[in-house]
Amino acid sequence: MRVVLAIGIVLTLLGVAWLLNVLGAADYTIRRVTSRYLGTLPPGFAATTRGFRVYAVLVLAVGVLCIGLGTTERFLPLAAGLIVIGAIAFGIASMLAIAGEVEVYRKHQP
Repeated sequence: MRVVLAIGIVLTLLGVAWLLNVLGAADYTIRRVTSRYLGTLPPGFAATTRGFRVYAVLVLAVGVLCIGLGTTERFLPLAAGLIVIGAIAFGIASMLAIAGEVEVYRKHQP
């Protein structure tokens, strides 16, 4: 469970850094990763600031969920709350990401 907790902490810190654009982390990732073509696929929703924030929330939600799973042995009530919060945040952010990807796709249609 320590590995799951460590992964959760890393993902949570990464999600927060991207969400708050700590030291330009989000700008750098958008510029160097998400705004580039992926094979034949053009950049999508994650290449926009709004879209990248949604994906940062997804990473943060997975991190919170992993922290919840990693703390089940010692802090069961807290762990249960973190798992529920992470799962709900992941579900909502997933819906926003799908809607955003569809929106970007429709804009690029001839």
